[in-house]
Amino acid sequence: MVELVLIDHVGHFGDGVALVDGKSIYVPYTLGGETVEVAPVAGHPDRRRLLAIERASPERIPPFCQHFGVCGGCAIQHWDAEPYRAWKRNLVVETLAQARLDGEVAPLIDAHGLGRRRITLHARMSTHDVLKVGFAAAGSHDIVPVDRCPILDPALSGALEAAWALAEPLTPTGKPLDIQITATEGGLDVDVRGSGPLPAKMIATLSRVAEQHRLARLTRHGELVLMREPPTIVIGTARVTLPPGSFLQATIVGEQTLAALVSEHCKRARHIADLFCGVGPFALRLAAKTRVSAFDSDAGAVAALQKAAMATSGLKPVKAEARDLFRRPLMPQELRDYDTIVFDPPRRGAEAQVRQLAVSKIPVVVAVSCNVATFARDARILVDGGYKLESVTPVDQFRHTPHVELVARFKR
Repeated sequence: MVELVLIDHVGHFGDGVALVDGKSIYVPYTLGGETVEVAPVAGHPDRRRLLAIERASPERIPPFCQHFGVCGGCAIQHWDAEPYRAWKRNLVVETLAQARLDGEVAPLIDAHGLGRRRITLHARMSTHDVLKVGFAAAGSHDIVPVDRCPILDPALSGALEAAWALAEPLTPTGKPLDIQITATEGGLDVDVRGSGPLPAKMIATLSRVAEQHRLARLTRHGELVLMREPPTIVIGTARVTLPPGSFLQATIVGEQTLAALVSEHCKRARHIADLFCGVGPFALRLAAKTRVSAFDSDAGAVAALQKAAMATSGLKPVKAEARDLFRRPLMPQELRDYDTIVFDPPRRGAEAQVRQLAVSKIPVVVAVSCNVATFARDARILVDGGYKLESVTPVDQFRHTPHVELVARFKR
């Protein structure tokens, strides 16, 4: 059944929200004030599919990507920059208010820079035995084949072609593949997952493809297939060789912006614990002035951080330790050695660790988050434990999506 609805506002996930019979109806790719024609979405009574825009918002702009509206990577390319930026900052303001958290929210910092430096492409065989390599479609598990993506850093040039070339010889396995590609100083670092065990002949074929596409390194489930150049990145004054499949901030400017905010909040620290440290985007910069102990469950990342710190002159002592902070958070007696804590957990937040921080005597806690909802939950625990939320700065490195990063400072 076709309906005509009025969009009231843009919701937290980037969909337009229409209020129909007292209920919220979600329509992707729409803006507040628009009248749109929609159709039901099977299995989702609160969602509608956009058919046509009867009356467009004056804030609507043409999307810049030919795949927008089909590819699930971007939710918002159709909104003018200023109202989009106001909406994204307000995601933080509203979520904190709902959690009864008082704290100044600074203006949104744009950190898109040159674009994304890492992507994960998916390779699947269609029902007609046609190979598709690309991104997941909006709202489904279908794959949208792509031969270009305008939000990528130019350093990822050749990434899409390499992914197609690697997927083609693996199609006889019949397995769905995930191909993670990261831009590094040495070139493209690629890790292929999902292929299962492969015969030596197939490994040799993949090695030839890697050589033809001048990949810095090709790994399969983290196991080395070929390395032409060490896949390194620069963090501060250190050079880090990435473990296969490493997590990095999505953009170079995003990492630099978050690190600058963290460093500013830690400028009087004498001994910092960097929790969920990864390969050291904060630790290796903070160590230019301060002693740092770094912790993360990823042993490969921790080893890469430690090796980089030892090879870099001029840094204060850095001690890196592999530790699962979800299962074994640092306890108050262990936290007594530090005067400042930095934590940057995955999207699920750091509830177990935060509960220990809340009963510690640490003077300053600096939180970095990629999920404002779990940040608000963790911040509420700290505030209830006697901390004051002094400031929150939202950072937009995932432009065109509802994802927002933030850096916050707490003082006991």
